[in-house]
Amino acid sequence: MSTNKINSHFFSRFFVRSASFLSLVVIMGVVIQLFTFFKTENTGPENNGQIAAYAVHALDIPDNPELFGESVPVEHFDVWESFDRELLVNTYWQSQTLLFLKRAARYFPIIEPILEEYGVPDDFKYLALAESGLTNAISPANAVGFWQFLRGTARDYGLEVNDEVDERYHLEKSTVAACRFLLESYVRYGTWTMSAASYNAGRRGMDNQINIQKENNYYDLLLNEETRRYVFRILALKTIMENPAEYGFHFNETHLYPGIEYFEVPVDTSVADFADFAKEFNTNYKILKYFNPWLRRPHLTNPQGRTYYIKLPVEGARLRARYFGQSVPEYLAE
Repeated sequence: MSTNKINSHFFSRFFVRSASFLSLVVIMGVVIQLFTFFKTENTGPENNGQIAAYAVHALDIPDNPELFGESVPVEHFDVWESFDRELLVNTYWQSQTLLFLKRAARYFPIIEPILEEYGVPDDFKYLALAESGLTNAISPANAVGFWQFLRGTARDYGLEVNDEVDERYHLEKSTVAACRFLLESYVRYGTWTMSAASYNAGRRGMDNQINIQKENNYYDLLLNEETRRYVFRILALKTIMENPAEYGFHFNETHLYPGIEYFEVPVDTSVADFADFAKEFNTNYKILKYFNPWLRRPHLTNPQGRTYYIKLPVEGARLRARYFGQSVPEYLAE
């Protein structure tokens, strides 16, 4: 082999090894920089140490919990573990539970006085939360609204359901219908806990299991997976939402969704076009439907001449600043 070839071969190997070494140095440098970044940035004053302090903890089960004014027997291992499961799931599903807290600020003040008027325990507002997340959800079984009524059941409890009007989407009226169902179930089963379970499983389903198992206490019945978790999920949501900071949820008033101010217009005739109707009241179709999701078409024929009360926003109600004492831009205040 010639001297030139030997030198060429030597330098080629030298540069390959040098390049490999330099690549290794660069990679190690990047790793060190990333480690340093996360170690320092996550403890900086801009995040108040929240990221650095983040950890996943087991949760303590409250002593002597109550739901619907009735004791929950957490001294039983199966009851304790069922509650523990739902408390963990809803505490560490942070985004969903934080949304629940935000929505509750808007909708619980509407639900609470109706429950009180009908003599239904206040804790049943958490049942609506468990059912729908306080949204007009539609289930795979076509249950609809905050209280998740099926079409037939809704009609049985006085709600109008047709192509133009579906009162399952009407929060106040559907809350009244839910109260009527729960009161009937309470009379039938003797406890609010069993009434809540029947809301999920249906009375026929509950009756079948009572007859088979010869038990009428929710905590002593073996039920399907959904109903078995149902009451404990309501209990977990109540526990978290009554003490949010204890479970890691931190916010102030401006983070919550405020109740939006409105007035009502009675309508006992047909409405040809709700977009035009909305403009007559200085709003738009989108906002009209936000306040009245029970109107299912852009028109209303109203052949029976019923009186409906359509909610419309007061002037300036769409501005967030109105609810938190913030200044409103001049061009919007005019």
